[in-house]
Amino acid sequence: MGNPIARLAARRRLRVAGLMSGTSADGVDAAIVDLGGRRARVLAFATYPYPAALRRQVLALSGPGAVRVDDVCHLNFALGEVFASALVRLAARSGIPLGSIDLVGSHGQTIRHLPEGRRFRPSQPKRLLRRSRLGGRRVRSTLQIGEPSVIAERTGITTVADFRPRDVAAGGSGAPLVPYADWVLFRHPRRGRAIQNLGGIANVTWLPPGAALADVLAFDTGPGNMMIDRAAHLATRGRARYDAGGRIAARGRVDERLLAELLRHPYLARRPPKSTGRETFGAPLTDALWRRARRRLGAADFVATLTAFTAASIADAYRRFLPRPIDEVILCGGGARNRTLVAHLGEALRPARVLVTDALGLSADAKEAVSFAILAYATVRGTANNVPSATGARRPVVLGKVVPGSR
Repeated sequence: MGNPIARLAARRRLRVAGLMSGTSADGVDAAIVDLGGRRARVLAFATYPYPAALRRQVLALSGPGAVRVDDVCHLNFALGEVFASALVRLAARSGIPLGSIDLVGSHGQTIRHLPEGRRFRPSQPKRLLRRSRLGGRRVRSTLQIGEPSVIAERTGITTVADFRPRDVAAGGSGAPLVPYADWVLFRHPRRGRAIQNLGGIANVTWLPPGAALADVLAFDTGPGNMMIDRAAHLATRGRARYDAGGRIAARGRVDERLLAELLRHPYLARRPPKSTGRETFGAPLTDALWRRARRRLGAADFVATLTAFTAASIADAYRRFLPRPIDEVILCGGGARNRTLVAHLGEALRPARVLVTDALGLSADAKEAVSFAILAYATVRGTANNVPSATGARRPVVLGKVVPGSR
């Protein structure tokens, strides 16, 4: 069989599948892409939702409570099967032979992300507090599941996965991961661009005109769809998982008092590099806000206010931390389909031109999966693909763990 990684590294053009599941844990985004240099041609894309029971299990692992080790063990392999199945189904549906795919890049499913180290409550014993440091070093951590060995075994394709930990080990926050792909795809010789992902968490990549990789600035701005999705779930008593098209928010009025309170969240004032997740902006925060606000706010007003918060937190991050001028803001991720959120962003980010990646030939829905294909391509070529100016890592490193395929 030889060395499949060496064979891949020697080739300039590769057909790569990207697999992604974000903090909303909706399902697997799968893309098949032909890559070579700065060129990315998307051949196929689809999203395969998690079964409802599986999604509940994933969210339970990602929540604030204690979890059982055997649940983590089981779901790691179960999600490996789900990710592999998504790729097999996409290849069959699109008529692309599985054997023509050279490489898989899989983000997996994040269930814990603790880039600042584990936080202990003051009531916990001091011996636990000491355990957040070992040998005088703060222990930062992150955990993604979706076993890549299963993907490689079911598909026969060399698989790169588990991208975050190497950056964390190098002193970084392990997020955001996509700035390298943003730089490959969207840098422009004359325009300053902000690539704004609107996933469960929102993150921005700033690309100055003619950017070198060392010039890139990127960080998580705060919540993307996460709080909006939860608000829609609460507002509809569980009938909706998200605010499709922003229609619920469009019917409501923004509560300026609650919005002003939310904009005082301490995360927003922290200087980059920084990253965040469900631990900060997840269901417990949204549920607590809903319990307080429901006596004076209608359901649509609550969704409208949290939609305005996502937009305002992004605009606030730009004012605080991004250089000027910003010529274009390019949106991607599921939130790019929320017309109410996009309208808020267009107003808040003037005079920058706000557009969706679709206008540049790349589906906003597929962009994150395509990014992990690009990261995997760089990994097998031995190219450092973290961005220390974005994550705070001490140095550039090659991300990911490689599981050789069977062909």
